[in-house]
Amino acid sequence: MKSKDKKLGKRQDSILDFIEINRVVSIGQILEHVQQDIGTVTKMTISRDLEKMLELNLIERRGAGRAVTYQLSSGYLIVKKIDIEKYFSVDADQREIQEKFNFDIFSQLKDIFTETEKRKLAELNEIYRMKIKNISADILKKEIERLNIDFSWKSSKIEGNTYDLLETEQLIKNQQQATGHTQEEATMILNHKVTLEYIRKSSESFKEITVKKIEDIHALLTKDLEVTKNLRKTLVRITGTKYTPLDNEFQIREALKKTCQKVNKTENAFEKAVILMLLIAYIQPFVDGNKRTSRLSGNAILQSLDCCPLSYRSMDEIEYKKARLLFYEQNNVSYFKGLFLKQFEFAVENYFG
Repeated sequence: MKSKDKKLGKRQDSILDFIEINRVVSIGQILEHVQQDIGTVTKMTISRDLEKMLELNLIERRGAGRAVTYQLSSGYLIVKKIDIEKYFSVDADQREIQEKFNFDIFSQLKDIFTETEKRKLAELNEIYRMKIKNISADILKKEIERLNIDFSWKSSKIEGNTYDLLETEQLIKNQQQATGHTQEEATMILNHKVTLEYIRKSSESFKEITVKKIEDIHALLTKDLEVTKNLRKTLVRITGTKYTPLDNEFQIREALKKTCQKVNKTENAFEKAVILMLLIAYIQPFVDGNKRTSRLSGNAILQSLDCCPLSYRSMDEIEYKKARLLFYEQNNVSYFKGLFLKQFEFAVENYFG
């Protein structure tokens, strides 16, 4: 298992591997393993390695004196790289997962991006801001419309909508419904358009997120789609996983409140967006429309903080689903944040001039 940043060397990665395999280990066991794996090393060197990994929140220390043991931290388990192909090669019913909602997720979900990744995102966003600063009003309007069409198409496609991109453009620009498609599909796409316009017009208000604002986004997205409004009162199941979200209305509302508190306290704009998207989907607060709500809410956060919104145009729907399932089952963000990084770079490079 490789470390989450380039701050560790071969010896420290070997220690992480050993702790992950054995779960709880002593410094003596670690010393013996490293000497067999890499070569002669002193106990003092191992102690320094362990202190460094404690500082980086990769491991936790338990006990005192000779009874001290080490185990992986929840922070490391959240961001560690996972072999996606290997993980999903195991049947859903056979995977070892956390089947119930993790109430500790609000304290565990932090430090999602490394400092290197944060710098990369900030540099890309500066390019976006310069583009916006220098673009004419007419071109800006056209680019916003183009991004909204791309987003409406791909977000709807992720939900099984069969409109193609050109048909979506005709629908949004000219209110021309494509033949061979249902009214529900057209409504879904047009609801995306309306919601995107709403969050852009109200962008300042999304600097602080609330349950009411999330509910408002959901209501716009699901209008005229025979989807129950407000937070759900019944159990929902998710295709392709044994993970079962909360089924208690009061716990659902409380989890959504904690999500808003978590997002509002988080400083980095990109971590705010990712945390909000992941937790809305994880909680599944509505009977339907949760993933759509999570994507639009993420864009609302980004736009409120002068960050480039995503279009998801180049997103592979299967990979997106895998990233979500990995978070549901392991509370691991590594694959989702990788997709986010790629989509943010794509958006900066392909829109606004």
